[in-house]
Amino acid sequence: MSFSARNAFFALAFAGAVSVSGAGGAAAADAVLRHVDPASHFPIAQAIEVPPGATTVYLSGMGSAPVDKSADPHSLAAYGDTETQTRGALEKIQEQLSKLSLTMGSIVQMHMYMAADPKLGKIDFAGMMKAYSQFFGTKAQPNLPVRSAFEVAHLANPGWLIEIEVTAVRTTHP
Repeated sequence: MSFSARNAFFALAFAGAVSVSGAGGAAAADAVLRHVDPASHFPIAQAIEVPPGATTVYLSGMGSAPVDKSADPHSLAAYGDTETQTRGALEKIQEQLSKLSLTMGSIVQMHMYMAADPKLGKIDFAGMMKAYSQFFGTKAQPNLPVRSAFEVAHLANPGWLIEIEVTAVRTTHP
């Protein structure tokens, strides 16, 4: 490691130690630290630090439950548009987290796999964001995850426009 690289490493390590100790000492060491760009209004975190001893919980990818049970369960008509599907998938995730005594605020990482809406000919990022913003960055739930959104050719269910996979963290144990 070169001298300048070593100095940069030690400067970052010192800055990290100062920011943790300046944020409340031992209490801050037990909390998930979410680094958000204060100049950005985009509701995702730039980085997240998970404290030692926290438990990581991985949830499998989830799509929406059907909104029209009379429609073919492999059709877009059964699940609705991207906004509807995003809301439905996030509600299923919220339900699964609740069973584990976790909340949407426990989510630290999210992967959103999106297929093009045949009506639009492209992914509906705005529709996804409209539903996503109802769950993250609100007064009731201000915790933001780090997140990636990917356009994929197809999802397992041909009626799905989105499948969401999350990682959550438990910092206290029941």
